[in-house]
Amino acid sequence: MERAEGGTLDSTEERFGEGACPAGLRVPEEGGYEPAGSEALKRPGRSGGAGGFQKKLPERLKEIEEAYPEAEVELWAQDEARLGLKPVMRRMWAPVGKRPVARVKRGYKWTYLYGFVCPESGEVYWLILPTVNVELFSMALREFAREVGASKDKHILLVVDQAGWHTGGEVEVPEGIHLEFLPSGSPELQPAERLWPLTNEAIANRLFEEISEMEQALVERCVELLDQAETIRDLTNYHWWPQEAA
Repeated sequence: MERAEGGTLDSTEERFGEGACPAGLRVPEEGGYEPAGSEALKRPGRSGGAGGFQKKLPERLKEIEEAYPEAEVELWAQDEARLGLKPVMRRMWAPVGKRPVARVKRGYKWTYLYGFVCPESGEVYWLILPTVNVELFSMALREFAREVGASKDKHILLVVDQAGWHTGGEVEVPEGIHLEFLPSGSPELQPAERLWPLTNEAIANRLFEEISEMEQALVERCVELLDQAETIRDLTNYHWWPQEAA
């Protein structure tokens, strides 16, 4: 019997250390966790690190609210996970004295799951794209902006890391979207990082012959997660994350 990662089977560090047109998915839309975002408090001291970002984020949100007093303002986070034919392995229950077996076929073809999350509400938006680059990140921003209604009347502050395809000068940022960059090397501050253990439930310990088969499994799982806002909120809504941004 397989058990989701967490509790005594997998430590918190193991579970949350995990990253053409969209491939069939344009969705608008365990035990004992540490409090969301608690790890961020354990690694202060970097230049522009955890404490500085936690202080800066509500200030940045307030700046946008003051600049657009008549507009609705929301705070979201975004990240990408690389997935492929190289299998995602997880621990699982097995009878005493018997070794669990998972069929694998090592391969090196990849796809990328783009995840957008609003930690305060648990709302999510997904895209499956073949790679990561400036062009596709710009496209993902356009699709996201259209889905959530970003415009002069609705502004989204979107927290992303400093990957090159996020920071490049060629990135096309739609009206109503404002990018806020995490400090370098601080994945513990990124709420979207906590989406991947949930999405990986669909593909862990499974053998896929083709990328398209794995993508279909991801599509089905991401659709299921649309109805699990409470679970997503519990994982991503860090105790220091600004609330009531609207």
